[in-house]
Formats: sequence, C-alpha cells, structure tokens
Amino acid sequence: MMENRSLILNHEKIQLKIERIAHEIYENHFDEEQLHFFAIETRGVIFAKKLAEEVEKISGIKVNIHPIKINKKDPLKSQPQFNVTKEELKKKTIFLLDDVLNTGSTLMFAANFLIQFPIKGLRTVILVNRKHRLFPIRADFVGLSLATTLKEHISVDFSDKNNGVYLS
Repeated sequence: MMENRSLILNHEKIQLKIERIAHEIYENHFDEEQLHFFAIETRGVIFAKKLAEEVEKISGIKVNIHPIKINKKDPLKSQPQFNVTKEELKKKTIFLLDDVLNTGSTLMFAANFLIQFPIKGLRTVILVNRKHRLFPIRADFVGLSLATTLKEHISVDFSDKNNGVYLS
C-alpha cells in the first residue's frame, strides 16, 4: 500500500513538460549532428528515452542514450559506469539527465566523472527540480521546479498504471 501522496503532474502534464524541454534543447543545440544523453539509472533512463523521442521527432537530430550506473547511497565507493569511449565524446556536448534533482549529490558525482572526458560542454536536464542543493550543480533544462520541505518526498512513476509525479 502506498503512503499518502498527492499527484503533482499527471501523464499529460509530464508529456507537455518533456515536449517543452525537447524544444528548448533543440533551440539551443540546433547545429549539433547528434546529442549524447547520459541518464542516471533507472528513472533517468526512462525520462531520457521519452525526451530523446521528442527531440528526434521535432529536429531529426540523432540522440544517443547512455545509461549511467552510480551508487546513489555511497557514490565514492565506485566510479559511475557506462559504455562509451573517450573518442566517441571528443568535442561533443553531452547532457546529464535524471528524474528529480534534490541535493545534487548524484548529478555532481556523475558530472565530475564526465568532465574528465574531452567533451565540448555538459548540460543538465531534470524533470523535477527541488532546490535542496548541498552541492554546486544546477539544472539547465527543467520540467518543473517545486518548493518542498526536506521531509517531503518527490517520486516519479513512469509505469503505465500510475504514470505521474507525486509528492508525499
């Protein structure tokens, strides 16, 4: 049984946020031949797939999705893992995606690892931004910013049955 939670965004509103972010990315990166989305597993990957579909639909730009495995509880325990070579990223603008940005620790550790590659730039894309930052990282492209308390929890559910963003 789920705890008491309130629906913040339903399926249709999530889709509208994704479409808007896709347009923003295209407006800012229309001259790119391809984009590289590095997505935090697992909900970040689902978000990346939905966003990539929209970007490709409106622009024709090929989007490559690279799932990142990162230990969210203890990120220093092991390096983030993904399957891309340094040569593939040379002089490319890459995008780091996740469903919710809270303290910034997960994105900060992933970004710190990614900037060791010979990239042109790094942009962050977040569906829901909570602004409880403990690390100096910001979201470049945001679906929704929410003012919440530290005790509240935001969850993104991409399942067909309960697709939505919830506050509990």
